[in-house]
Amino acid sequence: MMMTMTSTMLTLTISTIIMMMASTISKKMNEDREKASPFECGFDPSSSARMPFSLRFFLIAVIFLIFDVEIALILPMTIIMMMSEMSMWTTISIVFLFILLMGLYHEWNQGSLEWAS
Repeated sequence: MMMTMTSTMLTLTISTIIMMMASTISKKMNEDREKASPFECGFDPSSSARMPFSLRFFLIAVIFLIFDVEIALILPMTIIMMMSEMSMWTTISIVFLFILLMGLYHEWNQGSLEWAS
């Protein structure tokens, strides 16, 4: 048993050393600026990385994530319905949905849901 583990570790170590040496030897040493720069579908990668970003798109994405989490919170309500009293479940559901609807109303009132203004 010990001999098998020792031979396996020795084989893995030797294989790793051989692969690292082969990788180092096979590298091309003469890289210039053009070869080192990435090619991105015809766009100049040397241009500014700070392109203008649509704040409206960002707000819509954040709202989508918030509503996605809200849906994940609503789904277990059917399981809770089977485990608790109906009046308690109804009260919790109404309060939860009221909070969600108030958030939706606030976002609508602020104009966050309109794509083009």
